[in-house]
Amino acid sequence: MATGSRTATPKGCGRWAGEIMLVSVEHLSKMQNVRAIVDDVSFAIEEKDRIALVGVNGTGKSTLLRVIAGKEKADSGTITYRRELGISMLDQDPVFDASSTVLDAVLAGADDVSAYEARSILNRLGMRDMEAEIGILSGGQKKRVALARALLRPCDLLILDEPSNGIDPRGFEAIRSLLIQLNREQGKTIFISSHQLEELSKLATSYGFMKNGRIVEQLSRAELEDKSKDYLLLRTADSRQAAVCLEELLHIHDYRILNRSDIQITEETDSAALIALLVKHDVPILECSWHHQSLEQYFFHKNGGERDVESV
Repeated sequence: MATGSRTATPKGCGRWAGEIMLVSVEHLSKMQNVRAIVDDVSFAIEEKDRIALVGVNGTGKSTLLRVIAGKEKADSGTITYRRELGISMLDQDPVFDASSTVLDAVLAGADDVSAYEARSILNRLGMRDMEAEIGILSGGQKKRVALARALLRPCDLLILDEPSNGIDPRGFEAIRSLLIQLNREQGKTIFISSHQLEELSKLATSYGFMKNGRIVEQLSRAELEDKSKDYLLLRTADSRQAAVCLEELLHIHDYRILNRSDIQITEETDSAALIALLVKHDVPILECSWHHQSLEQYFFHKNGGERDVESV
């Protein structure tokens, strides 16, 4: 992971471990009252990656994104940007002139964008009435307009804070398809936070898990897939007694005790032989079944059981 030693200002507006570094963040912290909302965060964003930032509500994701985009200042640490780096950001709660039309809102301040380009991107995002006033739109429609505005700004790094808020799964599928196209065809690096974890799994090539203001784990897609692979759920009357049998009799070591009754086994295992052996040693079996651990489930366990996965 690359690091930097000087602070620069982005021009306008990756790879978690990739090819050409765009942004290096080192020991970044930002206080909110007496609490560190971003706490000693270090990582690198590199060219052409699609990075997902995942964390519960209040963990500092939005603040971190805004600091990287140059919209807020950190209290300590350094950010180094590639020379002439362009950044475009979609805020979680975008602000508009309520009396502006959809088309005018997208074109505002975008001298290099034509009305044709704006209409085209709005259509792809499901917006049909270009003359509708912003003030009468739903939250999801406003998010689409804001996303169109962000996508049309020339940039190398596109930062998206909760782009799926207020948008149904089918609508986000269109957004995901467009983001992947921009990444592959135009080389845009995507840095995105979202609470739709299963949707993120179809978009991101790398992940950062954020907790209590810190990035506690960074994983590539392949690493996450390995961690969230199929597992055998073993439910017994006594998980610790069962764990002793797993290790001493079956030499199974790739497992995790979830609670007093449940064990998650990720090692390839003959479930029938496992059951027979445990029964033989007087360990009652309540359940033994194979499961697939989703990104949401992995996040849930990583976060210590908190299920609120919305961003700050």
